[in-house]
Amino acid sequence: MNTPYLINQITFQNYEDLSVNIKSERLKVFVKKAQELDLKPFLGHALYYDFIQYFNADGTLQDGTPQPYKDLLNGTEYLDRYGHIVLYEGLLPTLVYFTFARFVEADAVHYTATGPVIKHHDNADPLSPQDVAKLVQQHRSVANAHANEVEKFLRDHKADFPLWQFNPKNRSSRQAGPRIRSVDKTSFNYPGDDCAGNYLPLDSTISN
Repeated sequence: MNTPYLINQITFQNYEDLSVNIKSERLKVFVKKAQELDLKPFLGHALYYDFIQYFNADGTLQDGTPQPYKDLLNGTEYLDRYGHIVLYEGLLPTLVYFTFARFVEADAVHYTATGPVIKHHDNADPLSPQDVAKLVQQHRSVANAHANEVEKFLRDHKADFPLWQFNPKNRSSRQAGPRIRSVDKTSFNYPGDDCAGNYLPLDSTISN
């Protein structure tokens, strides 16, 4: 089964300005990566594959698509369990910004026969690697914010999405930037010990 592309250049127009010089085929490369590497782990494989089977080859939903899947993609207004009105924007902005982050990150570098180089343009200076990294992190942060709204929608409609299983590790893995996964309690990080494996504060001394 050929995986359909869920967004295209027209979708981007509602969220970000893309140059008309960007070829559609080039953008599709990053749409596919965002779908496979960001969206699929987020939704879970079972829900993702069941969801995309209702798409036509051109990325439009089939006529027989269940209403919950239409709402998941395009957004809807509903009441949560507390009776509050929720204006859910849909899955599209999440995928757009995950795609845009990947595009910005890769577009800063051009691969030549002699190796990767930073692009230079007439009448414009390329961003520094640090600025590119900040921009990528910014777009991923926006994507994650929208992903949190998708997550709330799925939680509020659990009965409509039996294939979705909440995974708390999924949220932490989406966050941009470095994360502390564990504390390394070794002699390298704790230079003071009493020779019995009991770590001492750095300003402590061992009495004889």
